[in-house]
Amino acid sequence: MDKEINKVYPGKTNIIGITGGVGAGKSTVLGYIGEHYNCRIILSDDVANDIKKKGYPAYDKLVELLGEGILGADGEIDRGKMASAIFNNKNMLKNVNNILHPAVNTFIINIIEDEKARGELDFVFVEAALLIENGYDKIADELWYVYASENVRRQRLRSSRGYSDEKITDILGKQLDDATFRKHCQFVIDNSGSLQEAAAQIDQRLSEFETR
Repeated sequence: MDKEINKVYPGKTNIIGITGGVGAGKSTVLGYIGEHYNCRIILSDDVANDIKKKGYPAYDKLVELLGEGILGADGEIDRGKMASAIFNNKNMLKNVNNILHPAVNTFIINIIEDEKARGELDFVFVEAALLIENGYDKIADELWYVYASENVRRQRLRSSRGYSDEKITDILGKQLDDATFRKHCQFVIDNSGSLQEAAAQIDQRLSEFETR
């Protein structure tokens, strides 16, 4: 049986950025959206992996920076070897990020422009941990913040990833705080409860695009 798609006829392909802290449930939210809307979902982590492949933008620059020791037997960049090459070297990590972040942004912008030109989709959703820091407010029509209370996030990270409380505290301390997310995003999804509750918020917001 074909999945039911919620039809939206906005007259253009709308670009929506999705962000939020670890454990907030961004993947769950995007899973629902992908099942129910005429859209494309771009995950920045997947793009970052793609652009490290041979023939893609970052491959040559990373090999030049880190050496051929990061390559596997197939000539592709080995993630483990690359991680070892930058382990405990903040300067090298900064250099790697200076290669990856602009390349990821360019790759995503090209996808967005292609989809806009085709005009076949109602939405393109871009998920990125650094959505705000990388200036996606200049690219997207809206930024959405997937929120969940800290207690809920901690429970999810303990149960789904097996993280210790110490590791969770360390991760949360390195991320943007709730106030900053809310300041920069036009819409907040409270995903502290059930998927059904989050879905109702999503459906309401996306239904508004029909009248824009």
